[in-house]
Amino acid sequence: MAARILAFAGSARKHSFNRRLVGVAAEVARSLGAEVSLINLGDLNLPIFDEDAESAQGLPPGARKLKDLMIGHDGFLLSCPEYNSSITPMLKNAIDWASRPVPGESPLACFKHKTCALLSASSGALGGLRGLVHVRAILGNIGAIVLPDQFALAKGHEAFDEQGRLKDEKHRAAVEGVVKALVSFTGRLKG
Repeated sequence: MAARILAFAGSARKHSFNRRLVGVAAEVARSLGAEVSLINLGDLNLPIFDEDAESAQGLPPGARKLKDLMIGHDGFLLSCPEYNSSITPMLKNAIDWASRPVPGESPLACFKHKTCALLSASSGALGGLRGLVHVRAILGNIGAIVLPDQFALAKGHEAFDEQGRLKDEKHRAAVEGVVKALVSFTGRLKG
């Protein structure tokens, strides 16, 4: 049975380097036999997490949809922009909503024992690498199995061609390596 991978970027910007990068990675995962669902977090219309609003109105529909998608997949492929050396508000907000307890569901059900591979892209020289440290810590602390393999794409504004493909063979190989590790490890964990 094929590994089911949920892929998304921590950015809603239409021409985000990270949305392009996770799209490339999702295609690699599909070519390796994984079932991949590529989503845009911006389409979920998640309000800023607020426990008072949650108590009054319950889980917003977008948060419920995200939780269901996460529970229904074996692993995650995330491309994480770096804002001021850390995680983006959009990605942190999505993680916070997905972590909320729901009656009849085990705590952190959408993170526990899920595999996760991290990518990042930035116009800077480090490719968003500093932010991945924080994403790795957050996900690891709530039960995800974050693989050691990761890739940070520097100079993202120069890295893609008009079709959204990576221009540099070394970059393509690095993404393929991360994705192969995710698909292989997830498959072994499932099997």
